Amino acid sequence: MSEMNPKVDWFFSQDTQWQKEYEKLRKIILDCGLIEELKWGCPCYTFENTNIVLIHGFKEYCALLFFKGALLNDPNGILIQQTKNVQSARQIRFTNAKEIVKMEKILKAYVYEAIEVERAGLKVKLKKTSEFKVPEEFQKRLDKNTTLKKAFDALTPGRQRAYIFYFSQPKQSKTRESRIEKSMKQILNGKGLND
Repeated sequence: MSEMNPKVDWFFSQDTQWQKEYEKLRKIILDCGLIEELKWGCPCYTFENTNIVLIHGFKEYCALLFFKGALLNDPNGILIQQTKNVQSARQIRFTNAKEIVKMEKILKAYVYEAIEVERAGLKVKLKKTSEFKVPEEFQKRLDKNTTLKKAFDALTPGRQRAYIFYFSQPKQSKTRESRIEKSMKQILNGKGLND
């Protein structure tokens, strides 16, 4: 069993609805020999300085997030892709501590497989930005405004994807248009969505 990291203890000592579940997940993962660190405000478990799995919680569930979950075999069909745009990570979700106790052996098997994926140096083949569908409203703006197109093309692929996802989310065209309008200055200044 790996050691608990005191820097992470505050996460587990919080009075949240998932406190029992977090403690059980922590023990299972530490039993697998990973190093416990605090990243993004969550317990993150690494192997040879590479992220393997993270514990996090939401309103309806808590979860283990496998960074390269798309490469795991998932014989139990329990890995979940959070959204259609998530390419690599996959979650296993829980709503109570009993589920975790019942699945301990399975969870350890997934963690060990994730370690082997890392050992083997496997990488998730990520889609290129050009493979994502640009919302029609934004494409029209790019076609009409060469300055905007140049500025957008100059952004890093990650920043481009963030804008494409952000503009694609609303169901109504009016809302997509509004988001595009509000983001134009940011794009023209070479900034990402959250810069």
